[in-house]
Amino acid sequence: MFFTKVPSPVGELTVAATSEGLCGIYFSDQENLPKGSASWVRSDGTRFAAVRKWLRSYFAGKTPPENPTLIFAHGTDFQKCVWRVLQAIPRGETRTYTDIACSIGNVRAVRAVGAAIGRNPLSILVPCHRVIGNNGSLTGFAGGLDRKRWLLAHEGVECPRASGRMN
Repeated sequence: MFFTKVPSPVGELTVAATSEGLCGIYFSDQENLPKGSASWVRSDGTRFAAVRKWLRSYFAGKTPPENPTLIFAHGTDFQKCVWRVLQAIPRGETRTYTDIACSIGNVRAVRAVGAAIGRNPLSILVPCHRVIGNNGSLTGFAGGLDRKRWLLAHEGVECPRASGRMN
């Protein structure tokens, strides 16, 4: 596993990749970092050029180029299914946890959907920040609610109120 550090308006990001593609974007103080991350190899060369370009465009408020090649190197089939649904949420829009559960065909899986979203390894590119509570509130985000609020505002979403729990 290879990694690099990328500065951003929401703090330094740790970006991880295998030889097959991009598999992680983590905030500096994020919970749920993958096991074994201490053994990753630093690589600041061209391996990360596409994601650096994508992030520069995104943070500049421009439409980013096509996503770099993404892989879900870890996670259950259920988590990967949820993460693929997140990729379809357009910039500037939000969905609820219930919306995501319905999208995967299991309306009763709201809590499991929330847990899967909390383990999303590709923050920002797989836009888990676009998922809010059923009552319109901001809810958990591995990078913290301040970052979630910032990302939504950056995308032109009127930021809902914060809540301590998933609804």
